[in-house]
Amino acid sequence: VQLVESGGGLVHAGGSLRLSCAASGFTFSSSPMSWARQAPGKGLERVSTIYAAGSTYYDDSIKGRFTISRDNAKNTVYLQMNSLKPEDTAVYRCGVGSASMGYKFWGQGTQVTVSS
Repeated sequence: VQLVESGGGLVHAGGSLRLSCAASGFTFSSSPMSWARQAPGKGLERVSTIYAAGSTYYDDSIKGRFTISRDNAKNTVYLQMNSLKPEDTAVYRCGVGSASMGYKFWGQGTQVTVSS
């Protein structure tokens, strides 16, 4: 299994970024996919999940600002992040699984830094 995140960077507050996660080595189309983040000194926090049928979950902290999507033809999951805040600064990682099913694998992550 391989999960490779990209799209992170440095952005001013109020800006936008689009994260991508290219997946391989498992049946992507039938797998729930999640995004989680880890801020300095804190634990891994799940922010969003997209299930195989397309339904989604968002943590309250990002609801209305972030959008998760998937392209099964490209084995890729995305996280569109708008109206970014300094508290969104973290390493963002994609994973295979969900809170209810558990997580099988995580990628290495991509750094997102939001300046005030």
